[in-house]
Amino acid sequence: MANKSKILFIGGTGYIGKYIVEASARSGHPTLVLVRNSTLTSPSRSITIENFKNLGVQFLLGDLNDHTSLVNSIKQADVVISTVGHSLLGHQDKIISAIKEAGNVKRFFPSEFGNDVDRAHSVEPAKSAYATKARIRRTIEAQGIPYTYVSCNFFAGYFLPSLAQPGATSAPRDKVIILGDGNPKAVFNKEEDIGTYTINAVDDPRTLNKILYVRPPLNTYSFNDLVSLWEKKIGKTLEKIYVPEEQILNQIIEASPPLNVMLSLCHCVFVKGGQTSFEIEPSFGVEASELYPDVKYTTVDEILNNYV
Repeated sequence: MANKSKILFIGGTGYIGKYIVEASARSGHPTLVLVRNSTLTSPSRSITIENFKNLGVQFLLGDLNDHTSLVNSIKQADVVISTVGHSLLGHQDKIISAIKEAGNVKRFFPSEFGNDVDRAHSVEPAKSAYATKARIRRTIEAQGIPYTYVSCNFFAGYFLPSLAQPGATSAPRDKVIILGDGNPKAVFNKEEDIGTYTINAVDDPRTLNKILYVRPPLNTYSFNDLVSLWEKKIGKTLEKIYVPEEQILNQIIEASPPLNVMLSLCHCVFVKGGQTSFEIEPSFGVEASELYPDVKYTTVDEILNNYV
């Protein structure tokens, strides 16, 4: 414990946050989570809160909008990991200000956990979210705060149960919609593995001021290859409906949230190759499965078995 950084989480009870908090506590890092009183007593968060308590997680009462509580909480940690949700991405300026005032933080992980926003080409509404994340990156760099940005690509638990079919609740059995030509490669990672890789990076000098890409070879698939794998598992050939880019762009404009968000993300990745169209250069990034070969990540092949 003595040489493991003490980690403060902001947004730790959210979708991806809870997996990273759990990974932190299980790996022996003293783990703090900033919470509001209302979160501690919220019925919808009760299972997560109880799980954290059982893992020895310490709760600090505070709020993103309460500067004093933020600074006091940050002073108790070595590393700050933000996993705040979409609506609070822009508010991370407040965390940056508090980190500067506290003056003790060895590393800051802002809320990223998706595509590399400096290298993914997107349309609205994803474009605005990416622009906000990019602005936060530039602010961190301008303030001279040591950082790691985690680009974990797709959450497998979100995209694979429906085989990334917009609006669907289960994987296709008869026909499948393929955006574009189905050739650009995407990356699907299990949330628990994203947590493990993130925590491994906390005290690793190789990830300092770098982007940590979670791009394991066995989880990198074109949509066509993903469909082929699924067809083998269910023993059936699906009818394939290819949607040209122009039609996708029109659908994004016409769709309401959250479908328009999902479609714009899928357009970025499956049409524009937003996750794999660039090489990871040592000047800006490192790849998680190469850095940590001992991590036995769950493969897409294994994950899809759960939905057969």
